[in-house]
Amino acid sequence: MGKKQYVITERAHFMCPNMHFGIKAKMVTAYDLSKVRHTLDLLANAHPFLKSLIKTEDTTRKLFYEYVSEMQIPIIEKEDRSLWVNDYQALTECGWNVFCECLLKVIVYPGKGGFEILFVAHHLLGDGRSILGLMCEFADCYASGNAPSYTDEQLIRSIHDLPVGSGLSLVSKIIINKANHDWRREKHTVNYTEYLSFEKDFIHNNPTSYEIETLETEEVNGLLNLCRKHGISLNDYLVAEMMCKEQTDRVVIAVDIREQVTCYHKGALGNYATAIGIENTSKSNNVIQKAEEVAKQIRRNLNNVQKKMMILACYFRLHPELIDAAAISTMGNFKSKAGKFIGSLILSYGKRNGYSVTNLGNVENPNIEEAMFIPPASPANKRTMGVLSVNRRMKKCTVCYENRSQAQSGGSLDKKFEAQ
Repeated sequence: MGKKQYVITERAHFMCPNMHFGIKAKMVTAYDLSKVRHTLDLLANAHPFLKSLIKTEDTTRKLFYEYVSEMQIPIIEKEDRSLWVNDYQALTECGWNVFCECLLKVIVYPGKGGFEILFVAHHLLGDGRSILGLMCEFADCYASGNAPSYTDEQLIRSIHDLPVGSGLSLVSKIIINKANHDWRREKHTVNYTEYLSFEKDFIHNNPTSYEIETLETEEVNGLLNLCRKHGISLNDYLVAEMMCKEQTDRVVIAVDIREQVTCYHKGALGNYATAIGIENTSKSNNVIQKAEEVAKQIRRNLNNVQKKMMILACYFRLHPELIDAAAISTMGNFKSKAGKFIGSLILSYGKRNGYSVTNLGNVENPNIEEAMFIPPASPANKRTMGVLSVNRRMKKCTVCYENRSQAQSGGSLDKKFEAQ
């Protein structure tokens, strides 16, 4: 592993419950457990983060990824693939201690003529596109026996890695500076053991369920033709569809920024995405009409660098330990006015009524029959949908909080600051 990699824009994933997600894929090649083990070892040798734990730097108290040469990705073999939700939830029901647990865990389901494999990743390992790339690499390596190329991770380090114009507005800077000042005056931090206890209780008290929808190739092609006819993208359609179905006027979408940051190494693990809120207050329940309006809003936001990079710019300016306190002070019993303020204003842990869509697009891979993206159950959201197509066969997976607790405070930074 090369230069030490610090947890900076990823900090909000560190002390927040349910910051894990999955990619579940059906392989066309015959199952061999020893071959699965060998292939995962090859991947770990090519990607240093797969053999890394999170550590605290003694002198600075910064978090960083520490390479542990003897680490192996854990593999769990299961028989009944129909029980994958139970297996997925059982794997993380007590939380995820990133100081001592591998950032990737694997479940395999042997089958006739092939097998299914589930990658469960902590968000500190990478974003959805990173783990999708890892799954494709696994499929190709497993089928061919060829080792993947070595790729050193280089995370986003500073605001200067982002496009010019990514800095916060003056008003946003003043608000965050005030929160940092208040945090320092409180003179206390969240102990990780205390956080793990909160995480376990949160997961126990906030059960989740999963809804799966499959669109066959013919249906997907029909939908793509419909989108082209109306000059919209599939992503525009998915956002509008959620707005109509859930009767919400706001949906947050993930935006891949790999081509826009200066630090990204092709194929590397890590987080290289931002998020933007899309709003549409029209009362139309016609998905196409809504999607045409959504498309304009998305284009406006993507063309505004400051709006697009706002959440990342916030992370650069916020005190790291204040970010740590956001979830536990907003949704738990940790007493911090500054933490609760940031948790409500920026991270939307107050109301917890958000909706989100992440579309990882389509990949063509002859070694994968089908695959599904299981999105992280963000505590900020009521429903989070992950979309993935393989060889033009689409799967939608929506995670929902069943008994979501209601809170009265909250909001979102991009909504409140967009006029500034």
